[in-house]
Order: sequence, then structure tokens, then C-alpha cells
Amino acid sequence: MPISDSEIAQVRAATDIVALMSEYVALKKSGRRWTGLCPFHGEKTPSFSVNAEEGRYYCFGCRASGDQITFVREMQHLDFIEAVRLLADRAGIELHEDANAGPARKERQELLSAMAAAVEWYHDRLLNAPDARPVRDYLRSRGISGEIARQFKLGWAPDEWDALSAALKLSEKTLTGTGLGFVNKRGRSQDALRARLIFPIFDSAGRAIAVGGRILPPDPNRPVREDARVEAKYKNSPETAIYSKRKTLYALNWAKDDIIKSGEIIVCEGYTDVIAFFGAGLARAVATCGTALGEDHFRTMRNFATRIVLAYDADKAGQSAAASVYQWERQHEVDVLVARLPKGSDPAELAQKDPDALRQAVANAVPFLQFRLDRVLDAANLATAEGRVRAAEAAMLVLAEHPSELVRDQYLMQVADRLRLEPSALRPRVGELARNPVKREIPNEPPPEGPARRRVSSGSMPRPGLEALRLYLHFPREAKERFIAQYFVNETQREIFEGLATGAPVSEVVDALERRGEEDAAGVLSQLVVDELDREYTSDDVTAVVSQLLRRAVSEELKNVERELRGGTLSPDVAMATIRDVKERVSMLETPHGELAEKDLRSWLLTRRAGDTP
Repeated sequence: MPISDSEIAQVRAATDIVALMSEYVALKKSGRRWTGLCPFHGEKTPSFSVNAEEGRYYCFGCRASGDQITFVREMQHLDFIEAVRLLADRAGIELHEDANAGPARKERQELLSAMAAAVEWYHDRLLNAPDARPVRDYLRSRGISGEIARQFKLGWAPDEWDALSAALKLSEKTLTGTGLGFVNKRGRSQDALRARLIFPIFDSAGRAIAVGGRILPPDPNRPVREDARVEAKYKNSPETAIYSKRKTLYALNWAKDDIIKSGEIIVCEGYTDVIAFFGAGLARAVATCGTALGEDHFRTMRNFATRIVLAYDADKAGQSAAASVYQWERQHEVDVLVARLPKGSDPAELAQKDPDALRQAVANAVPFLQFRLDRVLDAANLATAEGRVRAAEAAMLVLAEHPSELVRDQYLMQVADRLRLEPSALRPRVGELARNPVKREIPNEPPPEGPARRRVSSGSMPRPGLEALRLYLHFPREAKERFIAQYFVNETQREIFEGLATGAPVSEVVDALERRGEEDAAGVLSQLVVDELDREYTSDDVTAVVSQLLRRAVSEELKNVERELRGGTLSPDVAMATIRDVKERVSMLETPHGELAEKDLRSWLLTRRAGDTP
């Protein structure tokens, strides 16, 4: 990044977040915080809160959060660098990158020009080169005509080491900067893609920014060599100065006109699925580029349409992170639906065999919650009372994930009718699960691929840990001496504490958590820092919270002692003596000897967590 971290911190420090936001939002002082109507979603009751000291904002309605830079980016639709420049100009700060801004823009233009030339070169090879005949045959077998190949600028990367880099005479800097190639161990330029069908990726303005390559299916008439390399089916450009996967939607440049006209956007899994939808007369399909559908994609899509149809196969649609989908629906005021494709078929196959069925699947797409409930109930045994009860419990888990009580109740009545149960028998259970989410696999729902987790808010987390973090934020002097990471049994709370313990400003801690993919922790911290305190904290509050944290942490660690006893790795005498001694000290926490007991328990926890014996 051309702007240094120190200058970014200087810009943040020099920007009064309340003065900045007051240009867009009417803010009122409320205790230590400022509140107002959220500028990111429609509301009548203020849920937007600003912490002027830390330079952070958070909306308790749509969960939008960030700092001065984030706010400017959202309000003026700028990228990060542009937002920093704007705030620097506003604060009268001279950025040292300004002297190099011209060369930086020139370098970017060179990368764009190289990528455009590469796309044309690949495309020409597909249309005219003799070695591309098998690729042309393959495309025809998939229903992709020459006209379609020209429309999507499809290409062919020959099975040669440096055909592209040699033909375009790309410098090493440009070759690696675009991701089109690299320098091999012999110091020679080498193409990144070989023997692959090429799908160029364009930004919404129609500029080529990346490429994706697909290997061809093996020739059934040619035996596979035993020493043949096993390669990934798809290989995509890496992140570069001109290409960000999480912000890019394949084919948006071609689809946006039909998206705007129809008010609908279809999200597919891959490039060929998009092409299939275009072929079926639905020229409003896009795809993510080798990454899961995320927040940045929704930010882009909401500018074009409010109806978003997921056209994945049934399992992958069911695996979408439900909590995130509902959050995005509310935050961006869009409707997320699922096209129910025939079991075992993908859009590309369906477009060839039965394009009418594909069009009907999109036209009859159902809300995301309806789709998930139908999957659970369709797979259940409703012939017996026991089966219906199990189905009801599974359906309640699905319902509880939706944030709206009114929406939950509408679907609850539908579930009750289908299971021949009284709605009044189900409402208490749904309410309980909504208030106290449980991490539990939903029957008949496949587990999500990868490390996707439920997005949490502070309201669903253990209270003592939250109080400790508030103390650490707002009453730091004594809290910093009394709290340690081992006291936090909740992983998200521990991640937040460890970030704050570095002494970095809250915005930098949030940034660091997000870079590491710890989005739950970043979200909860963003909320905590703007929470309004109902009173002043005292040292007695710190002592009380330490006591609660210790009780919970010690209780969890004693369970490990009991497991070691059952497993035979700890003798009964040592285990029982440890349990007795620890419990005795816990009972002393709120006595005149509490300080000594706290010290002993702290030492015991640190020793245990270090892997030593008691």
C-alpha cells in the first residue's frame, strides 16, 4: 500500500469523527456517546452510536461498524486509498505518497493494458490455433457456440512454458504484477496457465483484471499416464493491484443492464453456470471468483438489484452461512432467495437439457429461510409422532437463526401445520433458542464447508467476559493489572482481550482481527466500544468481575483434571487433592482473603494452561 501505516493513523487521529458524521447524520450527545439515525439503513428509532474518543461507530440495527475511513468509503463509494486521501486533505495533512501517485497510477494502467492484451491473445488462440481444436470441440459439446465464446472472450492457454510471456514480451514486473506468470527457478519467465480453457474476468466497467483457467476433461480414448500430475480443476489469478476476489463478480460487466431492468441478480457457483444462464435467456447471472459469497459482494449487488437469487446445487445453497445471509438482507435491504434446482443437476446441465426448467426454478425461487425449512422437513419421517417431534426440534433450530420475531412466527405456524402440532407448543422453544443460540448441528443440514462460523453479537455471549472487556476499555488502569487471557473461557472474548492487551488503539485491533479472519471478535469489539455505560466503574466492580471470571475458568479447568483422572494420566490422590485445594480457594474469593485466593488461582491456571502438572 503506498500510504504508510503511521500516516493512516495520523489521518484517523486528526479527524473528528463526530464532526465528520454530522455532515451526513444528525447526532445528539447521550452520556459519553453520540447517537442518531443510521445512514446505512432505514429506521425511525436511533440505533446508531458513535464513540468520539476511539473514533468508532456501530449500528445496533444493521451492525454496520467502522472508523472515519470506513464511513467515508461507505458514504462516497470510495476505495481505501481514496478515502484516506480525502480525509488527509480535509485535515490539512500532506501524504508522502502523493509525490508517487502519478507513477503508481501509471503502473496500474500498465497492468490493465497487459491483462487486456493477454485476454485478446488467449482469445485469438482459441478461435484460430490448430492446437485449440479439442477445446473448441469440448465447448460445442457443452452447448457453447462460437458466438458465445466471442461474447465472453473465452480463450486457450497452450501447453507451453512461456508462450504468452514471449508473445507479449512482458517484463518480469508486469508478468508477476498481473499474476499472468512468474520467474521460475532458472530465472526464466514462465506462464501461470498452461493447457487450460481461459475465462477472462472483467470489472464492472468492462476492464480485464484477471483470468480463470479450467483443465479439459481427460480424453476417454487416451490412457492416463501413471506419472501424470494431478492438477486443480480451476486455477485463478491471484490477488493483485488490479484484482480483488472478494470485491469482484464474474460477468457483472455483461449482466448489469439486465439486472437493472429486471431488478434481480442470479448468483451462480462458476463461470460455465453463468454462461448457461445467459444462453437460457437469463442474462443477469454472476458468479463469485473462487471465494465464498461475502459482505463486499452484497455491497456491490445492492447497487444494482434488491432480489438476489442463489442458484447453487441444493447442498451448497443449504450450507450458506444463515446468520450472515439474514444480516445482509436486513443491512442492505435486499431479499435473498434460492432457486430449487432438480436434485443432482447444475445450471449448466439444466440449460442444455431443459432451459424452461431453469427459468422456472429462478421464477419460483423461495426465500432462504423457506428453502432451509423445506430441506429439513422433506428429509424427516413424519409418519410417526417421534419423527414429527424430531423434525420440529430441527425446524426450531433453523427458525431461531432468523433475527426477526415476526418472520419467525409466520414460518412457525407453517411448520406447526405441516407437523400437526399446536403453534403454542413451539413458540417457547423458538424464543429460547433465539435468546440463547446453541452450537448444534441441525439434522438433515450438511455441515458447512471450511471454517465458516455463526456471526455472533455481544448479546449472545457470556456476561462476565463482556463486563471484563468493558472494564478493560473504560476503566483500564486497574483492569489491566487484574485480567489475563486465561480467565476468558469464551474464544471470541479471549481474542478481543489479547488484541486489546497489546495496547494498540481499538481501530487497529479491529483491523488486525479482521485481517486474521476473526470477524466475530471484530464485530463484538466494534459494538462494545460504543456501548453506553450506565454508571461509573469502581475497583469493587473489577474485583467482582474477576471473581466471576475465575469461577468459570477454574470450573472448566477442573473438568480437565477429572478427565485426566478418568484417563489414568493423573493419580486419584493428586487429582482429589487438586480439586479440594482449588475449590477451597474459590470459596475464599469473596472473603477478606480474596486477594490471596485470586493470586493462587491465577498461578494455578497459568501453570495448567502451560501444560504442566498441578
